[in-house]
Amino acid sequence: MRAAVYYSNRDLRVQEVPTPKIGTGELLIRVEASGICGSDVMEWYRKDRVPLILGHEVAGVIEEAAEGVKYKKGLRVALSHHVPCGSCHYCLGGHETTCETLRKTNFDPGGFCEYLRLPKINVDSGVFPLPDSVTFEEATFVEPLACVLRGQHQVGFKPGKSILVIGSGIAGLLHIHLARVRDAGFILATDILEYRVRQAKRFGAQEAFLSQEYSPEALRKLNNGQLADIVIVTTGALPALQQAISSVERGGTILFFAPTEKGLKVPIPFNDLFWRTEVTMTSSYAGSPQDYQEALGIIAQKKLQLIDMVTHRLKLDEIGEGFKLVQEARESIKVIIYPHK
Repeated sequence: MRAAVYYSNRDLRVQEVPTPKIGTGELLIRVEASGICGSDVMEWYRKDRVPLILGHEVAGVIEEAAEGVKYKKGLRVALSHHVPCGSCHYCLGGHETTCETLRKTNFDPGGFCEYLRLPKINVDSGVFPLPDSVTFEEATFVEPLACVLRGQHQVGFKPGKSILVIGSGIAGLLHIHLARVRDAGFILATDILEYRVRQAKRFGAQEAFLSQEYSPEALRKLNNGQLADIVIVTTGALPALQQAISSVERGGTILFFAPTEKGLKVPIPFNDLFWRTEVTMTSSYAGSPQDYQEALGIIAQKKLQLIDMVTHRLKLDEIGEGFKLVQEARESIKVIIYPHK
């Protein structure tokens, strides 16, 4: 089969590799669509482990099922590449995405290829049959939307809360769009690019600023004299983190949704931020099986305009262009690869 082998963000090679063989309890999936995630272009995170076949925002069709597996050939599915054990200290405490098993599970080899093997543990809790109404394109959003849902659960999202989203790439836009359909109060967004500022308003922000033009004072003027109840940071840039710290209202919460560059340290004005303010700082990572199921349900209800977020649809041979688009993060939102086209 053909697969896109990752060596660096500028070096992806479409090569012939063996089609995986399935064993007991496993599935072979024909990959129909696979989204490029911002984490796929985090070169520092994986440069010591190349070559790799990446891709985890996957939708496809079961090509082959081992004997005894409840799912059958021909079923359309979305998939989870990381799955928790469900029984450890972290899982039982409601922190499934910090589970050691989740961190070790994955596809074989990845989503940027024609076929992948789904291990038994993923078959058991990481397969999500698609309703007829959900397209493969929409299904590539199940994984990122599950991550966004988990983040909003972490911050205790409630209708009417005011929200500041710092960074309006695909993750930020999903946070904005989901918060809007869930009846958030005032939503303000920022980004360093005018294109993404426009997209933030398109997908639900009442106001959006270029990052260099934003200030906490501007937020107060637009939000009845208050800062944001919830600040969601979808970029790891130091100025964004500093903006978040200065923009959260008393009793509010900051969600750090994205990693920084390796080794970055962020100074915190402890007394100003915490003493007498009851501010919470938290993070979220990935999505649990429950988050995936909830995300698929929302997608099936057609509450979100996800197809409008897809800006580029590329063949496997064009994956280098796709990675360039995502890394440069200019006039693109969602880039999807179609391995069989």
